Amino acid sequence: MKNPKKQKKNGYDRSVYRSLAMITQFGINMLVPIVLCGGAGMYLDKLLGTSFLSVILFFVGALAGFRNIYIFAMRTAGDDSGRKKRRADVKAHRIDRTPQDDDPSGDR
Repeated sequence: MKNPKKQKKNGYDRSVYRSLAMITQFGINMLVPIVLCGGAGMYLDKLLGTSFLSVILFFVGALAGFRNIYIFAMRTAGDDSGRKKRRADVKAHRIDRTPQDDDPSGDR
């Protein structure tokens, strides 16, 4: 028979590691778009001799990061049922269509 205290400890360790991985993913999902867009903006500013593109692209990266975090949070919370339903509707629409539906002449 296995020791129940040892099983409980392993379960706790898994939840801690999962939480740590989730926090790390939140950080990466936020920082990568900001760094990439900010770097691209600085490069374009030097290339074109401007001084405003880095600021604009920084905010674009921040918006992309917030979008990534929102999608990740919804997936983590298990609330992406609407997305799955929309995908199922699109697939059903594709299956229901026939080649005659695409005929522009209207001859059937």
